[in-house]
Amino acid sequence: MKHTIIALAAAGLVAAAIPSSAQAGCGGCGVAAGVVGGLAAGAIIGGAIANSQPRYVEPAPVYVAPPPPPRYVEEYDDGPVCHTERRRVWVDGYGWQHRRVQVCD
Repeated sequence: MKHTIIALAAAGLVAAAIPSSAQAGCGGCGVAAGVVGGLAAGAIIGGAIANSQPRYVEPAPVYVAPPPPPRYVEEYDDGPVCHTERRRVWVDGYGWQHRRVQVCD
């Protein structure tokens, strides 16, 4: 449909711009007809282009289930639970130092 309208508008523009032998005595009739035909063709082509673009349709809302609640550490059977503590450690006879030590329950 869009291509048909554009082709008809272009044919009308060309036909209006070419003066015929009957208009040879008219001084500016061909120019005036060309301007009027160009405006009409521009309006037709512009209207066809403006109506050919797809409209934006907002998608419907989608419900997404919330993630399951986190499981507690006691439920895991992956082995012992480890954490890091600061402890006082005797180092090579030089004295006590505070170091981070990994402790597994």
